[in-house]
Amino acid sequence: MNLRRCFAPRQLLFLLAAGLLTSGARLATGQDTITLRGGQPQQATIQGVTSEGVKIQMGDAVMVQPFSNIVAVTMNPPPDFTAAEAAYESGDLVRALKLTKAVITNFRALPTDWAKAAMIMLGDIDMALGGTTEAQAAYKDYQAAYPGVSSDEMNVGLANIDLANNDSAAAAAKLQPVLDSALKNRTPPKATAALIGRAFYLSGKIKEKAGDFPGALEDYLRTVTLFPEDAIAAASAQAGADALRKAHGTVAP
Repeated sequence: MNLRRCFAPRQLLFLLAAGLLTSGARLATGQDTITLRGGQPQQATIQGVTSEGVKIQMGDAVMVQPFSNIVAVTMNPPPDFTAAEAAYESGDLVRALKLTKAVITNFRALPTDWAKAAMIMLGDIDMALGGTTEAQAAYKDYQAAYPGVSSDEMNVGLANIDLANNDSAAAAAKLQPVLDSALKNRTPPKATAALIGRAFYLSGKIKEKAGDFPGALEDYLRTVTLFPEDAIAAASAQAGADALRKAHGTVAP
């Protein structure tokens, strides 16, 4: 059995000034907000990221705000990110790779959930394409871009690299904190749920390799039924579960 797996019009002058970004073709609608230290959120058009900070347009003025001055940013993901996610989830990894790189080129280190997700997704795509060296570099670049965030996202990716290098013990050690917290919170945010789904899938691979087929099946099914938000992990876990049942007649404990 296969388990489941217009923006609002603004002033005419602003519309006439609107332009396209070099990647993602996002209309400059002025609906982004940026909060600086000691200030209130202000509307701005975020045009991209440079090595010095975030390039923004406020009225007729264009400036770069250093990352150290920025408390928070609210910005909808650009079309390239949405298209990259869709390509990744459909298995079109080459297109996903191209689009994700374009997002990172323009928005690396931007303090938004989708920019962080793009950097993690780059490592996941590299790994899926067999580029372990490239994947490791991508995960480490994520850590450099967001030094204050949880290491769980990077560690799940690095655990996948450990598995590719036949180091199951190192992979299991990196996954364990994610797995422990997952069983305490069955309703995590979508991004966290996707991470947990990947972690259980990799845990299943570790157990299958060790000959613990019931434990592997249980972890695969946790990805498929409880945390299917990462479509590729869920599909891979389903395939792993089906293969265990067919080859060994395995049932979950």
